[in-house]
Amino acid sequence: MGRVAVVEGEGVAAAHAGDEAAFAGLAERYRWELRVHCYRMLGSFDEAEDLVQETLLRAWRYRGSFQGSSTFRAWLYRIATNVCLDFLDRRSRQPAPGEAGGPAEVGWLQPFPDRLLEPVADRDAEPETVVVARETIELAFLVAIQHLPPRQRAVLILRDVLGWSAAETGELLEMSVAAVKSALQRARPVLRAHLPQRPAGQAPAPVAPTGQERELLRRFMAAHERADIAAFAELLSEDVRLSMPPLPYSFAGRAEVAAFAEHTLGPGSPLHEGQWRGVPVWANRQPAMAGYLRQPGERSYRAQVLNVLRVEDGRIAEITAFQPEVFDAFGLPATLP
Repeated sequence: MGRVAVVEGEGVAAAHAGDEAAFAGLAERYRWELRVHCYRMLGSFDEAEDLVQETLLRAWRYRGSFQGSSTFRAWLYRIATNVCLDFLDRRSRQPAPGEAGGPAEVGWLQPFPDRLLEPVADRDAEPETVVVARETIELAFLVAIQHLPPRQRAVLILRDVLGWSAAETGELLEMSVAAVKSALQRARPVLRAHLPQRPAGQAPAPVAPTGQERELLRRFMAAHERADIAAFAELLSEDVRLSMPPLPYSFAGRAEVAAFAEHTLGPGSPLHEGQWRGVPVWANRQPAMAGYLRQPGERSYRAQVLNVLRVEDGRIAEITAFQPEVFDAFGLPATLP
């Protein structure tokens, strides 16, 4: 931490002197975690990218306001949080209730590429870096937290996700400690009510993909590539859910999800005659398949869907299907040969 403080101090001094390159080098160290923070606040990867850029521009513009009473990192979080709150004040939106609930309620939801969940720098050189826990980045958490009013959302993220004290949170949000505690007490029950039920005492999910998840993803892709509806259905839990944000459609239960797959991929469907290719990716610490489809007469496979899977007890408990516009964030091409 001492070396980090020295480097930070030198960068701040240079920035105060008008050295834009020094400021950019210092701020860039925190871009990845500010992106995650904004994503949790908004639920949209594209919006988070835009607001991180706005955060860094605002930080440079008002660099003289940083007086060293907090860390540079905390100062950036203050700016990022306020940028998000300003954005949400201008764009009032509420999850739309749906029969099956889940991602179908949040039409602006987008996945977050796992490749961007860690800093580019060597972790040994950044001892203050905190691993992004799966429970705080999974799509289910992102959906649940969108049901909170923006300021309650910010309090819960700062207190329960980032581990800030009530005093630190109050200082950042210009709230009293009592107001922070009250907001947190109201936010927690709402969050729990919208999260999937998990067994009491269940250990936190590992950050790295498990062998079981990799095998389930392999079988999921194989079932798609063969258009094998029976093999697909075998992978599903009894109460599986399928959502397709931003489309308002959702399906609940193995029979209903399998019937939708039959309608989409089975004989007589518009996609049945095409050939599928799956590319394994990881989103929100969850296994995912980037699906490409080659229609008869075409030479290339075209981006079709990104399916993000939530796995419980060895079966797929939830599938969130995103449109191909999200492929770019994952570094995925629009077509495959």
